[in-house]
Formats: sequence, C-alpha cells, structure tokens
Amino acid sequence: MNLEPYRAFLIELAEKSGDFIRPLFASPTLAVEFKSDESPVTAADKGAEQLLRSLIAKKFPTHGVIGEEFGNDRPDAEFVWVLDPIDGTKSFITGVPLFGTLIALMHNGQPVLGAIHQPILRQLMVGDNATTTLNDRAVRLRPTSRIEEATFLTSDPVNPAKYQNGAAYEKLTQRMRLVRTWGDCYGYLLVAAGFADIMCDPIMNPWDIQALIPIIRGAGGVITDWQGRDPVKAESIVAANSSLHPQVIAALNAK
Repeated sequence: MNLEPYRAFLIELAEKSGDFIRPLFASPTLAVEFKSDESPVTAADKGAEQLLRSLIAKKFPTHGVIGEEFGNDRPDAEFVWVLDPIDGTKSFITGVPLFGTLIALMHNGQPVLGAIHQPILRQLMVGDNATTTLNDRAVRLRPTSRIEEATFLTSDPVNPAKYQNGAAYEKLTQRMRLVRTWGDCYGYLLVAAGFADIMCDPIMNPWDIQALIPIIRGAGGVITDWQGRDPVKAESIVAANSSLHPQVIAALNAK
C-alpha cells in the first residue's frame, strides 16, 4: 500500500491543528472544564479535534474517526483516523510544553501511520512502522542495554500503584540512572528520538496509543502493554529498545 498520500495529509493535519492550538497555549483567558472522570478539557482540545474531523471528512469522506472528545464515527471502516487533539492537557493548562497532538491512521484495525506534533517547540515526529522522522530527520532509539544506565520516563508516578504492580514499579525505578515525569506523548517522542530509553504508562486509552505504535516500531523499538502483549488493544504501554524491553517487562511483573 502506498502511504505517501496519507503521510502528506497526516502532516497537513498536524500543521493545521498546531496553528489552531498555538495561540491558546498559556493563555490567561483559556477556560478549563472538567469531564466526568475529572480530567481537564479546554476549547483547545475541542476546537482542534473539530478542525481535524472536518478536514478528514472533506478529504476522505469514507474514512472513520475515533477521537477523545467527540467519540467514534464508523470505527469499523477500512481506514480510521485516531485523534487525541491535546495529549497532556494537564501540562497544557499549566503552561508546560510537554504535550502534543496525536494522530494515527489505522488500516483494517492496524496502525500504519502515526504522528506526535508538539506545536510550541515545532517538533513533528512521524512513523510508519519501518521508519520514524523528527522534523524530517530519521531517528532511532539509542542502544542502552543496562537498566542501570537508562533514563526512565512516565507520565504520572502515582498511577503505577493504582493500576499495576506498584511495588515492582518502585523497585525498578530505583535501579535507573535517571527517572523523570517528562510524560504523555512527549515522553515517547524522547524515547524514539534517542534522548531517553524507557517510557511507560500503566493506564491508557485507544487514542493515547495508536499513533505511538508505528513511531516506536519505526524507530527500531519495541512497544507492548505492561505485560508484554499486543499494544493495539492495550490499556497500558511500555516502550523501549529490544535489549531493555524484556528486562523492563520482567521487572514490572515480578512477584
């Protein structure tokens, strides 16, 4: 399948949504609402997703859409776009630029293209399971082989104990060279670009995950759920290089 027309449109989606989001970042007048699960949402989240949906409907009217803010439209279509307009809204509303827009294209239920766009830093990462680029430059995970030499990232250090084996997680982090919460999609960008080694989240939604899969794989990495299973239907994610990944999975699930 020739992905080039879809890749060009993916980049267009990222750029146009970024143009919408950028003026709203760190705006003192931007109102914050809280959804039923107490997660924050703003006009930037909603407006960006509406923009993306309208562009997709115009360009590819037979394609489906799955989005965080406005639900599913033909999720069983041959081609489905998966959208998280602002992944990291908690960072966004506090003026921290460690958020991004996630856009994925699924073909017959498998992610074939993914993008992480950070509109403030003007970074665009695109992956297709075989290659990954950051601002058109090819990137790869770095070859760190020992946990004791690794930089480890997660979005929220409280969540592992809530959703997974918290004791095993704490024991693992104590072995790392550096542990930081440079999280949400930006953490996966850092891992794919070779600036960090491991990124994990113990609880995820479909719109959080799909774009990450072709990006991590395209950069030569391994991406699974917390137990090492297929990430496409996952509710958690661990991403690392092929040397570290099995060590991390074993440690996270140690009895």
